[in-house]
Amino acid sequence: MEKSFGMTTLRQIFRKGGHKRFARYVVIITAVFLLFVLFKPGSNIFNWIDARMELSRQEKQISSYRQELQDLDARIDLLVTDRDTLEKFAREQFHLAAPGEDVYILETDKE
Repeated sequence: MEKSFGMTTLRQIFRKGGHKRFARYVVIITAVFLLFVLFKPGSNIFNWIDARMELSRQEKQISSYRQELQDLDARIDLLVTDRDTLEKFAREQFHLAAPGEDVYILETDKE
């Protein structure tokens, strides 16, 4: 079975010939470069991970706000179209009463 051209050539470079030192330098320089790119101050891999987590958190918050907005729109539609619901809302939120009715507000102690 024949070996691929690329693997054979790489093995020869690392084991034999005058390119052995050069190949080691290339590997070391490449490793140092990769470490620098991944861990340099200001834009390292940890900042990328933090940014991704923050983006995910904000996307969940946007989704939550959209759901809340849909719920509020549905409530507004109900208040605009249904007179009984509007009357109940006005009585509960603003303590309004029809003419001749008495309003009693009960407050409880919260400890």
